[in-house]
Amino acid sequence: MLQLFARLIGIVLLALAAGGAAFAADRPVVRVGVLQFGTVSWELETMQRHGLLEREGVDIRVVPLALKDAANVALQGGEVDVIVNDWLWVTRMRSEGADFVFVPFSQAVGGIHARPDAGIASLADLRGKRLGVAGGALDKSWLLLRAYARKTVGEDAASFLRPQFAAPPLLNELVTRGELPAAMNFWHYGARLAAAGMPEVLGMKEILATLGIGDEMPLVGWVFGERWARANPAAIAGFLRASAAAKALLRESDAAWEALRPSMRAEDEASFVALREGFRAGIPHASGEEGERAAARAFAILAAEGGEALVGRAREIAPGTFWHGGGGR
Repeated sequence: MLQLFARLIGIVLLALAAGGAAFAADRPVVRVGVLQFGTVSWELETMQRHGLLEREGVDIRVVPLALKDAANVALQGGEVDVIVNDWLWVTRMRSEGADFVFVPFSQAVGGIHARPDAGIASLADLRGKRLGVAGGALDKSWLLLRAYARKTVGEDAASFLRPQFAAPPLLNELVTRGELPAAMNFWHYGARLAAAGMPEVLGMKEILATLGIGDEMPLVGWVFGERWARANPAAIAGFLRASAAAKALLRESDAAWEALRPSMRAEDEASFVALREGFRAGIPHASGEEGERAAARAFAILAAEGGEALVGRAREIAPGTFWHGGGGR
């Protein structure tokens, strides 16, 4: 009798497992291309760990990528459905006939961090000194710094300091070793410098405010094809709702961050806290309309600084750049 009962229980469990597998197989899968060890992976991990995707009836397949350009190529080639990039790239691509769209992911911004022994308390103190710059000569932060310098110092920053362009990890290493006095790096690298005793001497929020852009501007966002989204409305809407839920959880729950410690690779407690609070500060708080208006103001400045090499044929933010198809905040 007991053996019969055990067999019946086994049959029931197998049936439940098969039903669950079938249900999972029925859920649309969103292929997300992400840079390895980037901050985006923290949000995706939170979606998975807390069942936020399952709740929305979608799954994801994370496709690790080595470089930002690889993400762009993967999206253009149809190898992934969603990546993270900035609205500037989206609007340039739309001006060239592509149909990519943008949903704000983060408005976290970096800044200039200096060694405490470098004698740098303001931008003017960088005159004649080297400044490490992440992202290259067409990086948004560097171009905005040049515009800020014209407005505050009366000169193009490129004319009175010596930019040294390099990869973000290398810049942090050079500053830490004392081979560079200061660096303008991406926000999460800046957070690590701050935790290591390298204070921020000029933040991007101050730059944006001085230039009349405002701090509502999203820096990066989820990027995907409009035709793909129209053909897969449940997939993209569910994914974006899960993303919003993950942000809400990470904004409020310290316990959710404790689970992310291994992925964050924080060197110490100070770095962990700086990364957590930096991510939280970057969660978009403005309405979509405010963010779009700020982006339009920034576009005019960036286009003037970077020219066609940066914006291509675009003369303004291309219509449709910001997605309004549903599922976001």
